[in-house]
Amino acid sequence: MTAALAVLAGAALAQPVTITWFVGLGAGAQPEQQAAQDAIVERFNAEHDDIRLEIVYVTNEVSVTTLSTLIATGEAPDIVGPVGGAGSAAFAGNFLDLTPLIESTGYDLSQFPEAAVDNQRTDEGLIGIPFASFPAFLYYRPALFDEAGLEYPPAEIGAPYVLDGQEVPWDIDTLTEVAKRLTVDANGYDATEPEFDPTQTVQWGFVNQWAGAGAARQNVTLFGPGLLVDEAGNAQMPDNWREGWRWYYDAIWTHHFMPSADEDGSDLLAAGNPFESGNVAMAQSHLWYTCCLSGTEWDAAALPAYDGEVTARLHADTFRIMRQTDNPEEAFEVLTYLTGPASMDLLAVYGGMPTRPGDQAAFFAALDEKYSQGVNWDVARAHVAFADVPSHETPMPNHNRANDRLDQFKSLLDSQPGLDVDAEIDRLIADLQVLFDEAR
Repeated sequence: MTAALAVLAGAALAQPVTITWFVGLGAGAQPEQQAAQDAIVERFNAEHDDIRLEIVYVTNEVSVTTLSTLIATGEAPDIVGPVGGAGSAAFAGNFLDLTPLIESTGYDLSQFPEAAVDNQRTDEGLIGIPFASFPAFLYYRPALFDEAGLEYPPAEIGAPYVLDGQEVPWDIDTLTEVAKRLTVDANGYDATEPEFDPTQTVQWGFVNQWAGAGAARQNVTLFGPGLLVDEAGNAQMPDNWREGWRWYYDAIWTHHFMPSADEDGSDLLAAGNPFESGNVAMAQSHLWYTCCLSGTEWDAAALPAYDGEVTARLHADTFRIMRQTDNPEEAFEVLTYLTGPASMDLLAVYGGMPTRPGDQAAFFAALDEKYSQGVNWDVARAHVAFADVPSHETPMPNHNRANDRLDQFKSLLDSQPGLDVDAEIDRLIADLQVLFDEAR
């Protein structure tokens, strides 16, 4: 009997620890991304007898609400990610300081640039291991430029554009003019011509690709960095962002070179993946967009300047351990697997540039196998040096509710013509002030 009990006890002790990995705060939840991540989970489980890794996918639109509910009900996952500044800000105070685990395991942080490690430090401690950088840049379709008789966007940041045979600055004004010429209706008229019918648009000049839910602030970073809260904790709209929102709204409803919400969700624009549809000439997006972009009929170019300065929003993603985990050591083993042996496979899925300098050449070589047209990755990489500081993902007081209000504001601009944009901005700031005051 004693021997049998000992065997049963030993069997119980040998049961693997389950670690849950929550995907959806950032990249990774798109259907086309899941198979590769599932394969990594299977590989990890095949290599580890003491840990069973389980993955949970949640769409980005409901990820914050879902994770908030899991935390509130005591069912928080062990690991979340990939997640960047915005997702992290939404759950500040819920991440585990990795410093004790790094020290106890002897994990080597010297493989990363010191600045990248420091970027993962918050008031909570070191809450992540550097993993991926996602610079924003300009995607464009050369064939649509050829059809319109236009030169391609500059291949280097700061280079001029040639319009009608004349060199002009590659800035917001030039992008606007080019985008209008690339916007075409069903009768072949472009948006600069009086005959153009915006109700019959079949091709658009520009889009902010996937800059929606929880990310409204990144729609105006072309106009420079900014913060919606001042040093005293009061809501504000920087002048450059106010101008950016006016431009954004006019791009949809006055100049018609950017799709409205209804147009963006139409079959003509691949039901919410507009640049992929082939019917948009230029898109500002991040390197992660290569996750969900097929074909070889596109290239990368420089973002335009505003007031003489180029600003490229930057996302830096990693994985985080929730402080609620019951198994921090096992969670850390999974974390170092995802950012170590599995990192190159995951980076290929997410479209993230490796933070490890030694891995970057292999990463872009793998992208060249996927995109054989010879993409100008140099200009994509160069945008890292023009990152928005302070970041558009900077935490705000009452962060989640403030982001919800920003989403409502953007949704209104996307869907309603005839608005007084300045009045809507003023209403937004007043509402944000109420939310910020609640957090004092």
